[in-house]
Amino acid sequence: MSDHNPEGVLAPLHDESDFSSELEIIGDVPRGLRGSYWRNGPNAAFPPKGKSHLWDGDGMLHAITFDDDGIRYRNRWIDTPGLRAEREHGHALFGGMLEMSPPPPAVAEKIGPVKNAANTSIIRHAGRYLALWEAGLPTVVTSDLGTVGVDDFSGALKGSMTAHPKIDPITNEMLFFGYSPFPPYLRYHIVDDAGKLTRSLEIELPRGVMMHDFAITREHVIFFDSPAAFDFDQLAQGGSMIRWAPEHGTRIGVLPRDGSADDMRWIEIENCYVFHFLNAWTEGNQIVVMGASVDWMAVDYEHQRPPEGVDANSYLYRFTIDLSDFTCKKERIGDLAGEFCKVPDSVTGLKHRYGYLASFSTGVCDGAFFDSITQYDLVKGTETTRPFGTHKVVGEPAFAPNLQGRGKNADQDEDDGWIVTWVHERDGSASEFVVLDAKSIQAEPVLRVKMPRRVPLGFHGNWIAP
Repeated sequence: MSDHNPEGVLAPLHDESDFSSELEIIGDVPRGLRGSYWRNGPNAAFPPKGKSHLWDGDGMLHAITFDDDGIRYRNRWIDTPGLRAEREHGHALFGGMLEMSPPPPAVAEKIGPVKNAANTSIIRHAGRYLALWEAGLPTVVTSDLGTVGVDDFSGALKGSMTAHPKIDPITNEMLFFGYSPFPPYLRYHIVDDAGKLTRSLEIELPRGVMMHDFAITREHVIFFDSPAAFDFDQLAQGGSMIRWAPEHGTRIGVLPRDGSADDMRWIEIENCYVFHFLNAWTEGNQIVVMGASVDWMAVDYEHQRPPEGVDANSYLYRFTIDLSDFTCKKERIGDLAGEFCKVPDSVTGLKHRYGYLASFSTGVCDGAFFDSITQYDLVKGTETTRPFGTHKVVGEPAFAPNLQGRGKNADQDEDDGWIVTWVHERDGSASEFVVLDAKSIQAEPVLRVKMPRRVPLGFHGNWIAP
């Protein structure tokens, strides 16, 4: 929590740039590495209005592209209605999630009481690029990072869209949900491979909760109803709008992908919160769900806890759901604390072998300032960590498939490709883009792209094939 803009590696940029010849290339670009890594993140254009949280910053996209012409980088603000209004006035107009206050009446009438910052993630589906912010509608951007505008799927989408939709690699359907502090508290949606929203389902919850992510398999969707409850009384007294309310308990909801609300089954488990899921799959009479779980969640650094509720008990866990009696077994499988977990897009919702996390090589959690990448081999039951140094901060990893070896070859090894991520100096002085061989992540990077100026630490990104 802060009353001013973040500093160091979190400090916002105030320019938009295009670099190609200015990039310092260390190593050789693999011939099969073709595509772009797009990453979104908060980048406040103006000093905040009152108390601020990192999550309040305006969305900024960073894209680094590898093609036959070489390597190029571009960053652009997402030109949201809220940001445009603030630029017209020359200062921040909207309060943040720790101190909500409306903008001037004329702005509120035109835009609404809160700013859709579009700052959390970026995906491509059905030929469209969507910048996501889970409290509002998606924002469409172009392939060169220009902003088109807010989109509601031709009026079919009611409510918000999660920043973590799942794209089925077999059907190319996009599955997602939206949560709300007001009824209906949870909606589940499906968009077909042509980009048309074809299904929406309201799911009953006893109260509004913050639900950041979910999981899918080929047969099911899985929701975690954890007690991160909206509390407007606490907000009115100067606290966070989210309260960890353990008295409400935690449960897992299992729904057939084509089921009705009456088909939802709930399983009570010990209290926990999963910000991000690694993956899930259905195997016989069981569903396996994997994610980075914490004992509790806080969004305002309560009681000296680190940001995002990430603390020393943030480890990779396996939740095994037995569909015969709807029970769940939870077991930790990771030795190092970590978060921001990813699998190759080709195995989303399918049984897989490898998973990747941003981690802490020292074993000591340091908020969101990860210093390493850890690869989990679920077949061998091993984990392999590539540290970058405690003076470095590592962003979310992504898997870039080897288009020469695999492309559309279904028989290719799951780890035939590269792990890519941004690596930053902790003081914010410099940044580089790093490419690791996924078959040997502890080896020296295959490629390092040193930037002529810093790139701030951000949130979520995805590798986008050409």
